[in-house]
Amino acid sequence: MRIDKWLWAARFFKTRSLVQQAVESAKVRLNKEGVKPAKIIKFADIVNIRIGTQEWEVRVLAFNEKRGSATQAQALYEHTAESLAKREAETLLRQSTPAEPAKGRHGRPTKRDRRQLEFWLKS
Repeated sequence: MRIDKWLWAARFFKTRSLVQQAVESAKVRLNKEGVKPAKIIKFADIVNIRIGTQEWEVRVLAFNEKRGSATQAQALYEHTAESLAKREAETLLRQSTPAEPAKGRHGRPTKRDRRQLEFWLKS
């Protein structure tokens, strides 16, 4: 099965065109090597996928020509132990760091803001 069809059926990407863009920009690797969208994958291949800041390393377990439900998609692959450990560490790190507070409004001041500025400047 082609890697672009498999990634789409496994629900890592919403559309096949997004899969093709990711594969062509080297965000998808097969057995640690760069691939093209038409690359044929086999059972037990390792696929590395990077979407934004998230990374997955999965082992191919099955194939499906059609895109099914999320439970059917999860049956197509399994996460590797290293991938699970790395994602858990990232989750703990993200939870332990406090979120930055909002730094106020951005952009043009509102009418109310301008009136307050005028008041402060006059007094």
